[in-house]
Amino acid sequence: MKLYAVGDLVLDEPNADFFFDLARDALSGADILCGHVEVPHTTRGVESVGDVPAPASAPENLKALKNARFHLATLAGNHVHDRGAQGIADTIATLRENGVVTVGAGEDIDAARAPAIVTRGATKIGFLSYNCVGPREGWASATRAGCAYINVLTHYELNYAGPGGPPKIYTFCEPDTVEAMQADIEGLKQRVDAVVVAFHKGLVHTPAALAMYERPLCKAAIEAGADLVLGHHPHILKGVEIYRGKAIFHGLGNFVTVTRALTAKGNDHAARRAWAERRKQLFGFEPDPDYPLYPFHPEAKNAIIASCTWNGAAFEPGFLPCWIEPTGQPRVLTRSKEGEAVKDYVAKITSDAGMKASFDWDGDRVAIS
Repeated sequence: MKLYAVGDLVLDEPNADFFFDLARDALSGADILCGHVEVPHTTRGVESVGDVPAPASAPENLKALKNARFHLATLAGNHVHDRGAQGIADTIATLRENGVVTVGAGEDIDAARAPAIVTRGATKIGFLSYNCVGPREGWASATRAGCAYINVLTHYELNYAGPGGPPKIYTFCEPDTVEAMQADIEGLKQRVDAVVVAFHKGLVHTPAALAMYERPLCKAAIEAGADLVLGHHPHILKGVEIYRGKAIFHGLGNFVTVTRALTAKGNDHAARRAWAERRKQLFGFEPDPDYPLYPFHPEAKNAIIASCTWNGAAFEPGFLPCWIEPTGQPRVLTRSKEGEAVKDYVAKITSDAGMKASFDWDGDRVAIS
């Protein structure tokens, strides 16, 4: 049974089907195909407070996921609440109308933490989805729609005699939310053959680096019974590690992530325009002008489809290397010079983050061990 997973999906342009065309054949090889829907798809609601909101996308754009044969969408992320409860309800309803199962967000915290189960033959795969990044206004509660979440605490320590200088940053997961996640995993494990946990986490627009909380959190999920961990949010690939024989994809990067909201020129939304300018200063990159719908870090043109085969006892991890074209379309690569470059990039960012894994070709797929 083949599970394919991609990272962030932002379908913020008309003719959304077009952006999947170069990857459509490869995606059709999955028995289960999942990705992270980043923004609300609605015509209702008002913009949420607490962070720079993403624009809502047209509900009809989600039909492109059905046409690309997606089976499941994770929703626990920092933008799912950007149009409030109505935006969450409409996004879930439209995905389900298109045959896409959802997990990670809902009308209250119980709905947000509820797992999704996908059955293929006699095999049941359970999915859970949690957000680790703000804003808190998007976190579900007993009386508020939102997403399932892990509360990450940040501490700044100036550990040398330089007042005003750059501090060391410590990040920790609040124990109660980790324990709640582990209870979710343990309960789900009793009902399914395998558990997949997705985290919206990490440092945006930053090559290789992982925040202090990321690896311990992913390991805690595996210790509770997760068989595969998937990360997204940074809008750039992160490395892969194997823990207790289980794969952790720390950041699947972007897949179809087309938007004009992160471009400063011509942006009529003051907060988004200011963030587009500040982002360049914070992270030290200029979006490629040849990529008008893809205003991300130059290294974010490297992309992958996680390709994990369930053998009845464990997932055999790997990936299909991809490249984002100037049109915003991901193109799946073969065992070629271009494919080798993406494989080498994943190996480098894995090593740069202090992790060890081996990457070897298995046909046109890269196997991870």
